[in-house]
Amino acid sequence: MIAPHGGRLVNRALDGDAREEAAARAEALPTLEVSLEVAYDVGNLATGVFSPLDGFMTREALDHVLHRRRLPGDQAWTIPIVLDAPAAALRRVGPGGALALACAGRRFATLEVTDVHALDRQTFAAATFGTTDPSHPGVRRVAMMHEMLVGGRVTLFALPPDPYERYHLSPAETRVLFRLRGWRTVVGFQTRNVPHLGHEYVQKTALTFADGLFINPVIGPKKAGDFKDEVILEAYQALMRHYFLRDRAVLGVFRTEMRYAGPREAVFHAIVRKNFGCTHFIVGRDHAGVGGFYGPYDAHAIFEEFPDLGIVPLFFTAFFYCTRCGSVENEKTCPHDAADRIDFSGTRLRQALEGADPISARLVRPEVAEAIARFPDPLVAAGAPGAR
Repeated sequence: MIAPHGGRLVNRALDGDAREEAAARAEALPTLEVSLEVAYDVGNLATGVFSPLDGFMTREALDHVLHRRRLPGDQAWTIPIVLDAPAAALRRVGPGGALALACAGRRFATLEVTDVHALDRQTFAAATFGTTDPSHPGVRRVAMMHEMLVGGRVTLFALPPDPYERYHLSPAETRVLFRLRGWRTVVGFQTRNVPHLGHEYVQKTALTFADGLFINPVIGPKKAGDFKDEVILEAYQALMRHYFLRDRAVLGVFRTEMRYAGPREAVFHAIVRKNFGCTHFIVGRDHAGVGGFYGPYDAHAIFEEFPDLGIVPLFFTAFFYCTRCGSVENEKTCPHDAADRIDFSGTRLRQALEGADPISARLVRPEVAEAIARFPDPLVAAGAPGAR
């Protein structure tokens, strides 16, 4: 099976007596309250999703990632994984000290503090997103971060309750599952949307040469207008139940926030799926993009800079439904004019789900549309808790 990024799957999650002992020790430590999103990223660090990272980035690691897109050990890495905190919360702790991390008042992990440094918002945003424009949701998120960053290794002894726990698989678990199924080649599919026929076409095209498919939606804060987490999962359950062989596809969630960092996030998504045990990763048009901040195929081009990534990217161009072909096609397979093509746009997808356009209805499987229709408000609303 493919090796984890960096060669070793990190495991900083305790169980049994060790978990109880760590929880008891944490009660004597200064406590930092963090958001649910940070709590789940602690889980990602502790269970190997973010291997080779075993904690939040230090100043040195952050500088390497922002300016070189690599960790100090020279492994490819493109997205900052940092813990921000108000200066007042750090007065009792410094390098060499320790913090208990709590979410909703409940301690769940500890952090061995390596360094504490100020957040440079302009540099952080410009390097990560390629812009400091406040209309970018990632830039807005950076503007709301606390003024200090804390780096250090984490130890996990609990996690807040998770409504999507039944969809959760750690990298250690997916690797066992893939091995038991006899999958030697596994394609990872990243998504933050409900599935339309274009997605299904890409997934099944990849399955023609791979043993298995790992559908791994991002579950966490998204921008207004994106589909809600529970809607995405119900829609995929419907698709897989009716249109996939049960022994060829697995659905498991990736608990984190969408960062909308375009090309950088595409590489990050590939690394994470490598840790889950995927040998290949689908990179779509404008992967992890937002608005017009990135070119449609910038996320393809960036992979040329990472020949040592260790996972094979699969590049797909834009797909559309051709009314003359009567099927999903792309620019390499369809000879017909643009007038015969129906793009898989957000507007067309909403029309399909609302039944307002009979032609658009061809873009979504009826069982998927029915699953989405069970939710009166399927989209993230502007100003909703957690909305980016």
